[in-house]
Amino acid sequence: MFGKRSIALVSVMLFLIGCLTKSYAQEQPNIIWIYAEDTSPWMGCYGDVINANSTPNIDAIAEQGVLFKRAFAPAPVCSPSRSAMMLGLSAIRFGAHEHRSSRTKDTRIYLPEGYKLLPQIMKEHGYTTFNNGKTDYNFVWDPAAVYSIKTGSKTDFTQLIDKQPFFGQIQTRGGKNNTDKLAESRKVNPAAVRVPADYPNNDVFKKVVAQHYDAIRVDDDLIGKILTGIKEAGLDKNTIVVYFSDHGANNLLRHKQMATEGGLHVPFMVMGPDKYVPKNKVRTDLVNTLDLTATTLAWAGIELPTWYEGQNLFGGDLEKKTYVGAHKDRLDHTIDRVRSIRTDRFRYVRNYKSDRIFLQPQYRDKMYYTKNIHELYKNGKLSDIHKQIYFGERPLEELYDVSVDPAMINNLAKDPAFKADLQVHRDLLEAWLSKGDLGVGEESIASLKNNGEGRVWGEGVNVEYEAYRTDTDGDGLSDKWETLNKRNPNDGMLYFDFDCGGWQTEGWTSKDIKSNLAGFLGFLDFDLDKNKGTIHREGLKINATENDKSIKLKLRSSKNLQITALANNFELGRIELQRDNKFKTVEITLDHSNWKGEINALSFTFRGNKGAQIEVDFIKMESTKPNR
Repeated sequence: MFGKRSIALVSVMLFLIGCLTKSYAQEQPNIIWIYAEDTSPWMGCYGDVINANSTPNIDAIAEQGVLFKRAFAPAPVCSPSRSAMMLGLSAIRFGAHEHRSSRTKDTRIYLPEGYKLLPQIMKEHGYTTFNNGKTDYNFVWDPAAVYSIKTGSKTDFTQLIDKQPFFGQIQTRGGKNNTDKLAESRKVNPAAVRVPADYPNNDVFKKVVAQHYDAIRVDDDLIGKILTGIKEAGLDKNTIVVYFSDHGANNLLRHKQMATEGGLHVPFMVMGPDKYVPKNKVRTDLVNTLDLTATTLAWAGIELPTWYEGQNLFGGDLEKKTYVGAHKDRLDHTIDRVRSIRTDRFRYVRNYKSDRIFLQPQYRDKMYYTKNIHELYKNGKLSDIHKQIYFGERPLEELYDVSVDPAMINNLAKDPAFKADLQVHRDLLEAWLSKGDLGVGEESIASLKNNGEGRVWGEGVNVEYEAYRTDTDGDGLSDKWETLNKRNPNDGMLYFDFDCGGWQTEGWTSKDIKSNLAGFLGFLDFDLDKNKGTIHREGLKINATENDKSIKLKLRSSKNLQITALANNFELGRIELQRDNKFKTVEITLDHSNWKGEINALSFTFRGNKGAQIEVDFIKMESTKPNR
């Protein structure tokens, strides 16, 4: 039993502990992330001429604190970027790299043991945590363990006065803002904008650029209300405010979803009490927005977890980065794998899937600007550089001097003058990936089906989807794929048109031709490494009959060629082709006396001079049989 004196002593101790705890809580800063969607750094504080004096609230954050001029997101699309921000490391390390993954019961992704989300860590250390708006995390998580409260308003902070310290995320629409209600006097005149060099400089893309400026202005209005709300609640003296975005502009085809400067360069600025944030400072060091996750914990006085990749941007032991890594993987139904390294001067890009073009089928295909660029290509009105960027052969490596070429127009990867720089960036990428890359393998069939079948954003046409689809007529192309590409899935006809940007080769491969078989959209394109080379197509189950009279190829070659067609390694026939810069259709009559029956593999051997450049428009079997 405690005596009265002991009870009194305990009461005093508890009171003192409570006072100390309250005092510590008051000393800890409140932290608010204003997290914008799909926004490029086109603001006055970044020296943008169009939005000079038109983004006063965003500019005010920079003027009162620190502006980071070279900040880059970990991925160019929302869910992997946001997932990475919550864990403090790249999404390729823990399996959250594929866009919109872990959304169904049979595709769940669980975090590694012991890993916790940033707000969960903050909450466990006494912070009130909340998120007003989007989450979009690619893993299983418990909202109750992560967020303390729900806030009904993005601009009214009175409910937080007695809940300090707090860490909150306020999501804004950013580039996705509806600009229809913006006053006409505040809208940007499309004729006045400068279209980035990697887009056609026409009225369509001037409209897209102007709209992004307008969307930023709409967001700036909301940010002004947020800052006013913080001040009116009396919270401005002890609150750190951060403004940044998850990736670049949404309606620009080489920004969002692309591992480019446009896709990864984001606005990032911080203001707050002098104790935590310097005043009126501009920083030009390379920054990964993952550093914000680490810095947030540092502001709260919380030790960084061992798995964190970022660092405290205001710490005394800050090491300036030599590079920032980024990744691109499946986006909606569009499958890709790209890794990128940004250094002080260069951006290096490695493309792992060269059997598809840059602008492969995606969720923006129905948008007017995507249709426009396809129409320009189809009608031969696209400039050579834009034709190469969007519809050309996908290079395995890209290297750009972004200090003078931010639009990434001039690929230096094959320039001998930059051979040493190329090797440096190869080594940096390998060093970055050595820490873990779960994007090496393919997704589960369940995940592919969930994202590529019957979705509002589109349906998958990449070869990866063929693994589980049915090919009724045995032509090596699934029924679903043929239907999506406006072909007849029941004609039993060998027909390859190479017009699907998501699977440019349509399954054709080669063992003795080193160059990429995928050419411009609609073509195979390759060089002979020796005096002959062969292309193959396997996985066929075509029952060839006497009705199948010939195989036609439309192609051109820089050298004279002899072309031999083979089925299951038996010769079907051969023909000569004279060199010409124009396409010709040649017909190889099938020799049925030599071979007949089911075709399981088809090959074409090209004999000619070494270095012959060959471009194939289509390959198809001609038949007298109906529906063939």
